[in-house]
Amino acid sequence: MADSTVIVPSLAIRPERSDPPDLSKSPKGQRESPGLGGPPSPTPPRRRRSDNYATSPSRTHRGRLDSPVEENRPLPARSPNSSRADSRSPPPERGRRLDRNRSRSVSYSRSRSGSYSRSPQYSRSRPKSYSRSISRSPSPPSKRRRRATYIDESPSPPPIERKCRPLPDVDYQRALERERQAAEREEKEVKPFDPKAEYQRLLDLRSGGTYVPPARLRALQSQIIEGNPKEHQRLAWDNLKKGINGLINKVNKANIREIVQDIFRQNLIRGRGLFVRSVMRAQAASLPFTPVYAAVAAIVNTKLPQLGELLVTRLIIQFRKAYRRNDKPVCISSTMFLAHLCNYQIAHEIVILQILHLLLERPTDDSVEIAVGFMREVGMFLAKASAPANNGVFERFRAILHEGQLEPRTQYMIESLFLVRKNEYRDNPDIADELDLVEEDDQITHMIGLDDELNGEDILNVFKFDPDYEGSEAKYKEIRDEILGAEDSEENSDESEVSSEDEDEEHPSEQKKMEIQDMTNRNLVNLRRTIYLTIRSSMDYEECCHKLMRINLAQGQEVELVNMIIECCSQEKIYSKFYGLIGERFCKINRLWKATFSEAFKTYYDTIHRYETNKIRNIAKFFAHILASDGLGWEVLDCIHLNEDETTASSRIFLKILFQDMAEELGMKTMVGRFNDPDRDKQAAFRGILPRDNPSDTRFAINFFTVIGLGAVTEDLRDYLQRAMEKAKEKL
Repeated sequence: MADSTVIVPSLAIRPERSDPPDLSKSPKGQRESPGLGGPPSPTPPRRRRSDNYATSPSRTHRGRLDSPVEENRPLPARSPNSSRADSRSPPPERGRRLDRNRSRSVSYSRSRSGSYSRSPQYSRSRPKSYSRSISRSPSPPSKRRRRATYIDESPSPPPIERKCRPLPDVDYQRALERERQAAEREEKEVKPFDPKAEYQRLLDLRSGGTYVPPARLRALQSQIIEGNPKEHQRLAWDNLKKGINGLINKVNKANIREIVQDIFRQNLIRGRGLFVRSVMRAQAASLPFTPVYAAVAAIVNTKLPQLGELLVTRLIIQFRKAYRRNDKPVCISSTMFLAHLCNYQIAHEIVILQILHLLLERPTDDSVEIAVGFMREVGMFLAKASAPANNGVFERFRAILHEGQLEPRTQYMIESLFLVRKNEYRDNPDIADELDLVEEDDQITHMIGLDDELNGEDILNVFKFDPDYEGSEAKYKEIRDEILGAEDSEENSDESEVSSEDEDEEHPSEQKKMEIQDMTNRNLVNLRRTIYLTIRSSMDYEECCHKLMRINLAQGQEVELVNMIIECCSQEKIYSKFYGLIGERFCKINRLWKATFSEAFKTYYDTIHRYETNKIRNIAKFFAHILASDGLGWEVLDCIHLNEDETTASSRIFLKILFQDMAEELGMKTMVGRFNDPDRDKQAAFRGILPRDNPSDTRFAINFFTVIGLGAVTEDLRDYLQRAMEKAKEKL
């Protein structure tokens, strides 16, 4: 008879848990039936572990080996007529329901024929397992009618309470910290929103590189200043500080005029401490821009002298502190700034001499190095303002050099300073041409000494509440309008864009008046550079004239072209006819250039004393060629008055070379004929060269032409002088 596997569902009513029966007291081979009062059933035969899949301990209760249900489960009653196959079937599970929603296990039983039969319970989540138990009958059907093997009316046992052990804490200290933070969050009260703290937090984030919407900052600002004048003034102070600092950092030689106007639009009286601090910090960070910052300070000092005085005071205090601390970089920056302020006559030269005396009294390598750099910047001004003091300083340098107690590097610096002085500070001018924006008469000099008791007014660097804030702003607005003009203040007032556009449409003439003019002459410098390079790069005068005529010149810039041609000619070591041919060609092109060269002749004759002898010779030869070639009319000679009072040594050298070259090119006969031309216009032009109104002037002109080898020109003048003397004798 084949073995069959029978699965009996458990009853819904569970019996109370009872202690396991004591099998030692039962008769051998018999076992009491739990829950029923029937006779004891015989002990079932011992089953092998591999007889059935359901009895395998590895599969009991879904793999839980320590389940108390299996240990204390009572066995069901069995009838004596049960077949042997029933004894091999697994006992029904008490207290468990068959749940179809749970995953069902799949078991296979192997019959003697070697075929496998699949039980109706299957599971997709667990792997299939095979048992080698021999089955004599096919597996039970997948669906059968439930039937109870016994009825147990005892109450069901209480549910098993499984106590889960708590997971161990990996980090005990961290667990305590979490508990503490949770307690703090529970106890923490909800604080009201503070717009000021939030505004400061957003500013810190923005300074760190995080993007903050500007609209959010403006909204917080409006919340802060609403009904709080102190916070309103504080925000205005912050904006003033940022505005001044940003303008100082942007200034350079090209935009100094525009930046200065923007600086005056800030309230410099309230922020004079901020202005001075920003200028000093920017100068210390970039020493090559010191002349630019000094020029800005000079312009501001002409309108607001208290700012220039505060700047000089703080620089002197800074130098004294740095000198006591042996802070060499700060000493260098302070002395360089003071030197340029002295060049602009903001600081008096007395403080310069005091600093030099302090540095050279007990010379060291560092002090001498600072003094040498100091003299490089201020030496040209000091030589003009106080020549004896300048000579005394260089005598002290010479004595230090002869002592030979310094390092070779420092000695070489002193020698290079003497070379700079010999070259007349060619590479270290006192004021650059691009930064010469202030008239000497407008500048205000502050007499502050190195040993004076000074107050840096550091309180001006911090915010201070002003009870009369609106009044102070109105007063500075009047000062700003006076400095920049009412039109500028109107254009830069805090009006809406629509109103400003309407105002520009209504007053176009005012807008034209406020066009910015470049007083630095940068365009003029570029034009001169272009002309110079064009002249130098030309092979002959025709090519040069062609290139020069193609240069776009604004109205009134023709004189710059003429001056550059003459200046290039004067720079030559030996006169080149190349320039004379260029001048001749331009004079014969049209009347405009002819008139321009005529004005240039008069200008150069009036200022000829400014040039060296070699330059005078080249300029005279240049105009002699143009006059001899009839490029210019001889009427331009009417500016010459040949007498002892109105001529100088330079002008007499110029006239000598001019007339000698003209005679060489024209010939003596032609030149004499030109001077004796009966044309009234020419004779009127020669009245200054051949004077007849004063015998002493006539005698001077005759002697001049005779000395230079052109006595034939004055034959008529000699006759006139002879007749005049005879008439004078007759009168006597």
